[in-house]
Amino acid sequence: MKPNELLRLVWINITQNKFKTIMTSIGIIVGAATIVMVIAIGRGGQADVADQFKNLNAGAIDISYDGGDSQSRMRGSDSESLDSGMTMMPGGAASGGMSGGMPGFFGGGADMEDRMNQENITLTSEDVDDILTFTSGISAATISYTTRASVDGGELEEADSYTIAGVESEYEEISNLELSIGEFISDADNENKEKVCVLGANVAEEIFGSAIEAYGSVIYIDDRMYVVNGILASMGTVSSGISPDDSIFIPYSTGVKYIVGTNVDPTITVLAADVNNVEGVIAEVTEVLADSYPNAEFTFEDAGSKMEAAEASNEILTMLLIAMAAIVFVVGGIGIMNVLFVSVKERTNEIGILKAIGCSQRDILFEFLAEAAAISLLGGILGNILSLAVTPLVQYFGVRVELSATAFFIALIFAVGTGTIFGFYPAYKASKLVPVDALGAE
Repeated sequence: MKPNELLRLVWINITQNKFKTIMTSIGIIVGAATIVMVIAIGRGGQADVADQFKNLNAGAIDISYDGGDSQSRMRGSDSESLDSGMTMMPGGAASGGMSGGMPGFFGGGADMEDRMNQENITLTSEDVDDILTFTSGISAATISYTTRASVDGGELEEADSYTIAGVESEYEEISNLELSIGEFISDADNENKEKVCVLGANVAEEIFGSAIEAYGSVIYIDDRMYVVNGILASMGTVSSGISPDDSIFIPYSTGVKYIVGTNVDPTITVLAADVNNVEGVIAEVTEVLADSYPNAEFTFEDAGSKMEAAEASNEILTMLLIAMAAIVFVVGGIGIMNVLFVSVKERTNEIGILKAIGCSQRDILFEFLAEAAAISLLGGILGNILSLAVTPLVQYFGVRVELSATAFFIALIFAVGTGTIFGFYPAYKASKLVPVDALGAE
């Protein structure tokens, strides 16, 4: 049988019952759409991870102090001991329980004082200097904090609450921030406690309408005037716990003096020169801080681990979606196989006639395989169209979708491959029919 005759026969058999063809390809349609969405959602997840961490260096390590369980236990045990046999006197002296006090309690007054002082540990710029001095493998380090404060000015009808980030000049480099206009916080701003600020892209838009209008203007933070020295480019991400687009950056020392005072809860961020030596840097920093704060426990979070965790979660989600798509394709393939078995039975006489006029087993095999492949191809095309229709709905629920031509092509390959594989056995059975038996079948 010539190829054009084969294709014509396949076309006739498919178009004779369009509804049957569509129903046969339903599984393939859903499977193809699922494949496209799996790839699109996976690419969207990868893009989200990249966006989330694009302004974080892989070697960035955040160090913070949390009084936590260990300090709570220390405070509890110490206070119970104190309450049971002694009372604290002004100047840190202790009396009660025994005449003349207990100078040797807890290993001496100095040790007890260290324990009590650890209740209110606050990291400082001096700690940053110590880390830079005594830790090898660090290219930069800085200290920062965030808080909420009342902000007024520009086009705001009334004061509103915004995130205020107290930072030093090094923060710009460590967090890979980009300025659209102006300049970032300088060392001089910190030293002189200048009332200047840098606005995130969204903040500038909300308060002034645009970056151009915001630059050089003034805003009021807790009723104090700050000059806008710069506007950040849109980052669309989160860095070191701070969302640059929605934050207002001020000099670290300025914020400590006028906004947070002694309630500051800072984070030190260090940048490992070698991303493969993050663990070594953490170990060295731990030793440096242990010299200043014995028995205190600090929390370390490195950007590399955050990236790996986010990527791992995205990969797990993608694998689950792929497994679901595979199941759908198998179901669709079984549907095609069943329909072709029925078709072989219905067309037994036709197969007998084709063999009687000289069609070989290979011709019959190719005819049924071509029908399976054509039905699958149609299902793949309709599945791609369905994925385009479903995309806005998926995006509506906050899922990022990145469609690609590669995904459409892969869906078609999977669709045709599934139909061909599952259609082979029915086609083989049809090709093996004996002409005399086929012609005599009812």
